[in-house]
Formats: sequence, structure tokens, C-alpha cells
Amino acid sequence: MSRGHCILSHGFESGPDAIKVTALADVAQRLGWTVQRPDYTDLDARHGISSVGDVPARLQRLIDLATVAAVDGPVVLAGSSLGSYISAIASLQVPTRALFLMVPPTAMGPMPALDAAKVPISVVHAWHDELIPAAQVVAWAQARSARLLLLDDSHRLGAHVDTCARAFEELLRTL
Repeated sequence: MSRGHCILSHGFESGPDAIKVTALADVAQRLGWTVQRPDYTDLDARHGISSVGDVPARLQRLIDLATVAAVDGPVVLAGSSLGSYISAIASLQVPTRALFLMVPPTAMGPMPALDAAKVPISVVHAWHDELIPAAQVVAWAQARSARLLLLDDSHRLGAHVDTCARAFEELLRTL
């Protein structure tokens, strides 16, 4: 029997088989959660919409998937970069048990500022993120009493994939 369902959203110019998303999927499955890794690459290719693709359509795709999944039990939303942004925003519209956000953008152009449901939130960010200043994420996490792990890395968190997976495992074990 499944403990619940994890929807893992990749970042812009990435894909559902990305290293971090794959590491999170492995953790979730090992702990008895079902996993879904939506593919947003078709929406990311729509550069005419914005510099990061069609964000509203990406968000709607996640909301639709999470709404269906929530019928069967708890849903955890997780993502990296743009995937974390849409996960947090989607949590305001669909029943969400927890959030795991890696390098979340606190602003996304004309879209609403980053916000999230009042659920357990775990954030992993990089001190040397070249796209999203750490101070913005620290302030956002502090305002929500979110668990926050800051790493000596860049936006891709490439040197800390295993650390991200362990942090996700710690979140799932608390649920």
C-alpha cells in the first residue's frame, strides 16, 4: 500500500529524467510513495510566452495532475527551480501534504510572487546561486518557518544531489 503520491517537477531546460528529480524519485519509491514526473519540455520550448516558457500552462498542468492524485491520498509536491515555483503555487490550489523546494525563485516575472500553502516545507538552496539570491530565499523560508538547508553550490546544486535526496527523505519520513 502506498503512503501517498509525490509529483516531482523538473526545472526549466531540464526534463523528467534529470539527475535531481531522479534521485528524489528513487527515495520516494524506496519509502513506499508512488511517483510522477511530469514532462514540461513542450511548454518550456514556448519562448514567445516568456524567457522561461509558458509558466501558466506549466502551473495548470501540475494543478490538473495534483487534483487527480489527491483523490487517492496525500500528495507531496517537489521541484527544482521553476519546478519548485509551480509546486509552491499549486499547493495553494490543491490539497498538498508537504512541499520540497530546491532553489525556488521568489519572483517569476508577471506571475505571482512565490507563496505556498501552510504545510510542512523543506527548502534547499545554494549560497552561490547565480540566478536566485540566497538572501531572498532565506527571508521567504523564515517567514514560513520552513526547514532550510543552504549549500556551498550553484543554482544547479550539481555537487549536492545526494544531499538533496537525503533532505527529501527526511521530509518524507516526517509525514
